[in-house]
Amino acid sequence: MGLQEELKTLSDKIKQYRDEARVQLHLARQDVKDEFDDLDQEWGKFRTRFDQVVDDASDASQEARQTVKKLGEDLKTGYQSIRDKIK
Repeated sequence: MGLQEELKTLSDKIKQYRDEARVQLHLARQDVKDEFDDLDQEWGKFRTRFDQVVDDASDASQEARQTVKKLGEDLKTGYQSIRDKIK
């Protein structure tokens, strides 16, 4: 095989890898977007519960406060994960 053929083969292989990487990148972006959308739904639930606990702070049970705290920690972890995937 001559140098010209080797370079053509190399170019074709690079193009194939590039195309595959582009598809994987697009799919990864969609996965991250889907994950973000799911977290946003949880954010709405968290805000509702958070507002209830804050408004009724004196009446809110320890269990209610712990539930809101756990939801908040889970959301924080989820958003940090998305942020790290985007970097």
